[in-house]
Amino acid sequence: MSWPAHSVRIVRGHRVASGLNGDPRFPGGTLAMQAPHFAKLGLDLSRYHPSTLNVSIAPRQYRVLRPWRTFERLQWHPVEPAETFSFFEARLRHGGRSHEALIYLPHPETKPEHFQSADVLEVLAPWIDDLGYGVTVELEIDPAQMVLE
Repeated sequence: MSWPAHSVRIVRGHRVASGLNGDPRFPGGTLAMQAPHFAKLGLDLSRYHPSTLNVSIAPRQYRVLRPWRTFERLQWHPVEPAETFSFFEARLRHGGRSHEALIYLPHPETKPEHFQSADVLEVLAPWIDDLGYGVTVELEIDPAQMVLE
């Protein structure tokens, strides 16, 4: 199936999902802590690298239509508040290869900190060599789930 492809640029994020920011509240990163909770609800993230690729879609912004999966008020941390997460099917193309991916969207209204700007998306993908800040990749998004405007 063919989805619209968008040229996006990898940018530095808060480094909380990967645990590289060193915040002791999130040993190993938030994704490593959240993954078992998502798995219990039927979403296995084990094929994705346990961090997010933050991509700038500027000057566009995204509009949510119908998420592929949503988890309401997930209590994934022993002390931090519950959060709502949505996921959107996507593909990431780089170096002549296409990789299955998910857009990971913690809902801003339930997220306590580490907010993203409206022109940044967080992408879950397998490890891909030769990616780094400033690299341009193609992001294909299911247009029934999310659009870039």
